[in-house]
Amino acid sequence: MNVRMGLLCKKPDWTIDAFRAYWRDTHGPLAARTPGLREYWQNRVTDRIQRGIEFARGPWDFDGFSQLYFDDVGQANHAFRNSPLAPALIADEQHFLGLLHIVTAEQHVVVPVPPSPEREALLKRISTLKRRPELSEADFRREWIVHRGLVRKMPGIEGYRQNVVIARERVKGQPCDYPALPIDGIVELWFRDARALEAAFGSAAGQETMAHAKTFLEEITVFSVEEHRVV
Repeated sequence: MNVRMGLLCKKPDWTIDAFRAYWRDTHGPLAARTPGLREYWQNRVTDRIQRGIEFARGPWDFDGFSQLYFDDVGQANHAFRNSPLAPALIADEQHFLGLLHIVTAEQHVVVPVPPSPEREALLKRISTLKRRPELSEADFRREWIVHRGLVRKMPGIEGYRQNVVIARERVKGQPCDYPALPIDGIVELWFRDARALEAAFGSAAGQETMAHAKTFLEEITVFSVEEHRVV
């Protein structure tokens, strides 16, 4: 499944509370009208602690991640570039966002997320990944497939998705190359709580997983988030 993900930063003069309220109550309902949209989630960043791991962090400092699902990439591109709603969406984004990067990713569900209402009680973590400079995109993808099996062995994993980036827009609507937006993948992990997260990475399986991560990743940039489903 492909997912379109927005990597968002609020305008500097907006408070975090004002940003979250506007994103949820004003922009969310507007974006929900996007033609062809099947599912839409907002992930509000609550902290940026590299909890459970010791790893080089990248330069990213996002305030939120959006996830929008369409039947195919062409439908998503049409919706945001050529549909009647596209100009209103752009104007609204410019009103409250200081930065918006877009990535299109191929999503792989490794450990299915529990259904609601159990899902709402879980701790969710999103991490952006950058591969080691000596590795190719194909190298990264091959090693990340190996990594799935290691993560499955970790105790306390309630849900795990890998989002392999296949297209990038550092500025919305303007496709860019890898050096302009060097993010190879985005991880989604769910745990019962912070204690379960720490125990998972502190376990023997967690140590093995992170040892493997160092063989193919240069940066892991971690964000704890709160999920909100719009559509």
